[in-house]
Amino acid sequence: MKTFGGPALFLDRSDINTDEIIPAKYLTEITKEDLKPYILEDLKLPGFDPKGPKTQSARVVVSRANFGCGSSREHAPWVFEVNSITAVIAESFARIFRQNMFNCGMAAIEFPKADLDLIFSHAGDDDAAMNIDIEAQSLTVSGGGKQKTFGFDLSPFDKALVLAGGWVDYADKKY
Repeated sequence: MKTFGGPALFLDRSDINTDEIIPAKYLTEITKEDLKPYILEDLKLPGFDPKGPKTQSARVVVSRANFGCGSSREHAPWVFEVNSITAVIAESFARIFRQNMFNCGMAAIEFPKADLDLIFSHAGDDDAAMNIDIEAQSLTVSGGGKQKTFGFDLSPFDKALVLAGGWVDYADKKY
């Protein structure tokens, strides 16, 4: 089974869209792996470097509201998948992006703003990391010598998709 969690990349902005996640000019690439070097290439945030070590080592992305808005495309979750990012945490997601995450066997986890603010309090910690237990529906954030655990909700179907490894693996097991 896939491990969820690891070093966190904090993107402190709402409305990060699919063109910022993977620019449209790369949608003609032949394989998912071909998308890998272009992750977050067009995202503009103060101090953010899409080629930097924090982006390269990230296994979890933490952002604000309406993550994954814009054009509907599977390429946005795919670029996370090929970069070993297994979860995105945000206050809310664009509906199609959220479902594409689950369909690919990755977690799109929503938290209320107050909890998200507590999670973001670790953004300045060089060792900020997440441990996500999909079965128990809990997330533990650690860094800077502090640790806090939060519960989250997933629908039974979304949880089953993630635990199966995505829609194709789920369908192979069920049908």
